[in-house]
Amino acid sequence: MDRNFAELLQELRVLQTGTQILAGFLITVPFQSRFADLSEAHRMVFLIAFALAFLTTALLVGPVSIHHSLFRRHRKADSVQAAHVMARLGLLTLALAISAVICLVVGVVLGAGAGWVAGALGLVVFGGTWFALPLLLRRLNGSSAAV
Repeated sequence: MDRNFAELLQELRVLQTGTQILAGFLITVPFQSRFADLSEAHRMVFLIAFALAFLTTALLVGPVSIHHSLFRRHRKADSVQAAHVMARLGLLTLALAISAVICLVVGVVLGAGAGWVAGALGLVVFGGTWFALPLLLRRLNGSSAAV
């Protein structure tokens, strides 16, 4: 459990920084002069990206709070399990947040249709690399003998 928790926390440290930068950047967007020029649809996509970025931050920082709450209470297995679930959900919300940002940026630059396509492609890339590929590798490794 100690090794599992240490590895999970190290992974979360990497994710937390990027997520906090994304959320911080999104905070500034409404205060830019061109924000008023966005269509209502683009503003909704922005709000969705903004909410997802902050949900992601909460999910990826949450294991730290759990660790501090359960520290020295012989609850390491509970901490690892909760952190694992939060990390998985955090990856999902991060993929959604970044895809929404892609949708917004491409939509503003090239038009709404291109934005929706780009956001959908972002989801496909994240789904493939973050979820489908690890699942495939797990299944392939499960069918062969451990070395």
